[in-house]
Amino acid sequence: MITITEAAATKLKELMTNQEQPALYLRLFIAPGGCEGFTYGMAFDKERQGEDQVIERGGVRVLVDPASSEYLSGAQIDFIKSQMGEGFTVRNPNAISTCGCGHSFHTRHAAGQPQDCGCETDQATGHTTEHTTKA
Repeated sequence: MITITEAAATKLKELMTNQEQPALYLRLFIAPGGCEGFTYGMAFDKERQGEDQVIERGGVRVLVDPASSEYLSGAQIDFIKSQMGEGFTVRNPNAISTCGCGHSFHTRHAAGQPQDCGCETDQATGHTTEHTTKA
């Protein structure tokens, strides 16, 4: 089962209210990619598909498709604020390895499709630096 913290539910409700579509769902999904093989994705969705799992908390409904559910069992969606910024995070007990920037992972049973995600790990220190391009 996937859980949603109170902080995440509060922020999601705020974002959905700004969309002016009260019937929206938030879809949490897993896609191939990132330097560890799988990436997390979140998007607003108007429709529930037949086999979607629905998680509800604080008036927020989150959809997870069956394929993504396999990788997200026991995960927690949270919203965090720190000196570095704020955003949603997925705490996933199935991830045995994650990218230093936290955007990708792989599990004991599946490696996904690793791709360069723009992060670089210093082999001597193990520290990860996320690279961004400025226009």
